[in-house]
Amino acid sequence: METSLPQRLQKSVSGSFHKTALLQKRVRELIRGATPLIETREVNPIKIAFLEMERGLIELIPDEDSATPTL
Repeated sequence: METSLPQRLQKSVSGSFHKTALLQKRVRELIRGATPLIETREVNPIKIAFLEMERGLIELIPDEDSATPTL
């Protein structure tokens, strides 16, 4: 039986919170005009981000702005 895209992504990314944060960040980038990292006719930024993550083309790197300040 073939697994669905979300099931395959769950296996490739440790934890659903990490996956959600990664997708949200990439979707925002795509909405702001970033070029997709894959060739596709898809226009939905969420689907594009899913495909990019599934292929291992994106990873979560913390923003410097959102880092906790050191006291």
